[in-house]
Amino acid sequence: MLYERITTIKMKHILIIASFLCAIGLNSYAQQDTSKNQTYNFSVADCVNYAYQHQDTVVNAALDVKSAGYHVKEIIGQGYPQISGSANFQDYLKTPVVLFPDFITPLVYGVLAKEGVKNGSGGVITVPAGAGLVPVNFTQKYNSSLGATLNQILFDPNYIVGLQARTTYKQLYERAYSRTRIQTNVNVTKAYYQVLTSVEQLRILQEDIDQLKKQVDETVARNKQGFVEKIDVDRITVQYNSLITNRDNIIRLLDLNFQLLKFQMGMPIDQKLMLKDKLEDIQLPVMQADTINDSTVYKKRVEYGLLETQEKLNEYDLKSKKGQYLPKLTANASYSAAYQSNSFGSLYSAVYPSFYVGLTLSVPIFTGFQHLNQYKQSQITVLKSQNDLIAAKNALNLQLSESKISYMNGIQTLNDQKKNRELAEEILRVAKIKYEQGVGSSLEVIQAQTALQDADNTYISGLYDALISKVDLDKAYGRIQ
Repeated sequence: MLYERITTIKMKHILIIASFLCAIGLNSYAQQDTSKNQTYNFSVADCVNYAYQHQDTVVNAALDVKSAGYHVKEIIGQGYPQISGSANFQDYLKTPVVLFPDFITPLVYGVLAKEGVKNGSGGVITVPAGAGLVPVNFTQKYNSSLGATLNQILFDPNYIVGLQARTTYKQLYERAYSRTRIQTNVNVTKAYYQVLTSVEQLRILQEDIDQLKKQVDETVARNKQGFVEKIDVDRITVQYNSLITNRDNIIRLLDLNFQLLKFQMGMPIDQKLMLKDKLEDIQLPVMQADTINDSTVYKKRVEYGLLETQEKLNEYDLKSKKGQYLPKLTANASYSAAYQSNSFGSLYSAVYPSFYVGLTLSVPIFTGFQHLNQYKQSQITVLKSQNDLIAAKNALNLQLSESKISYMNGIQTLNDQKKNRELAEEILRVAKIKYEQGVGSSLEVIQAQTALQDADNTYISGLYDALISKVDLDKAYGRIQ
């Protein structure tokens, strides 16, 4: 029963492993169907390129660059003639009136009174009371007008600065896009290496399980022959069951690592993804970090370039604040066609046009010290940008030093762990021989097996750390573009 149970467990998990590690290579992802039955067989470069096209942060950064281009065109368009048109129509249900002094009535009645003319009652005519104002209607019932206005900037300091800064403004978003691509490259590569490391860990563990299975079979057989005790069978069975459990855990973690890689790529997690690259294809040169110190490496980093661009924009903003003290000159022109009539049918039968051209000069005289305070604020912003550049230079140089040391330590640790693993394998081999020859105990074999498992785990951890430190070193040197 014990053999059957162990064999069943082993076959079940071998099938699970096979389902993860086998795939059919197809065309490149740009030509592949995105159905759930599609399997992607990608190298790390393929994964990175896929992320450049599908990762939402990269896509949004690319859209920001496109939006910045439109903003630049918007700035340029402010210097073009600005033309607007207007049209209106009014139907006065009651036309407005204007009160004018009545000069005629007092004059006429004054003459009549002076001549002694009498009214119908026989009395002398007098000037009527309240005859000083006369309501006059100057508006027709129907009114309409059509017009066009043109404005053209002749001199505006802010517009000039905006033209000067337009390239720098777009460059800011382009460098932000590059930074997003670099970070995406780093994230995808690290996730890819995590999967490769998990696959290697699973392979090593399966080798341990296979050889331990043989030892279990041999121990059980020797127990039946009376050469070993039942406790020896129990000990090695416990060891075997522990390895099976570890393998199950790694399989589940491998599935999670695949999902994390897909997430970093912007790929739906229900898609099938297999890895084309192998660990042996990845170069980890010992002398990669042992290079001559270059004090200008920080200039290759996109993070530093972003701060330089931001500083330039802040300087342009300072120039714009200076321009607020200068006058602005614009040219303007307007044409209007007016229509009036008390009859709607004849409203547009006659036109009354008007047209003018002119210049507008705006000179700031006193603004409550607003411009002065804005200028001083911009000065402070420029100083802060300069301080940020100094701090970034120091931080990036420190990051490079840390990455070099981490990589060198990682390579040395990995080499040591390889040797330790080889020693652990040799110790286990010797312990088995001694046990088979009756000069060693099963407990010694179990201890050697446990030591090998520890060496395997330490080796896998060192392998992952070395791979990750290589990615960080490439980033620190500005090699990831």
